[in-house]
Amino acid sequence: MGQFKTDQLVDRLEAAAKARRATIARLRARPAANDPAVLARQAARWAIVQAREVRANEREAARLAAEAQREAEALAAREREAAEAVRLAAERVEQQAALAVEQKAARDARFAARKAKVKARR
Repeated sequence: MGQFKTDQLVDRLEAAAKARRATIARLRARPAANDPAVLARQAARWAIVQAREVRANEREAARLAAEAQREAEALAAREREAAEAVRLAAERVEQQAALAVEQKAARDARFAARKAKVKARR
């Protein structure tokens, strides 16, 4: 079998230094905050954020409008049901009144017939 390859301290220190140098080089290579390319990217991101907010506001407005429409329809349905209930109650009262008048007329006719029968006997 071969021997295990072990890193020496110097090799590890060199690798760490090389990594630090690479990181510093990347940071130095970054464009400045006032670079036109950076500003253009920021403006594009800002436009995307604004458009996203506008769409969210439009969705919220549409949701609220739909909810208001549903509430209005529900209210109208309840009002129609209430009006129908009132109409049915009025019809029922009218029918009961008509029935009471018919019953009274029948009762009066029976009473008059009995009275006439008694008068006819005398």
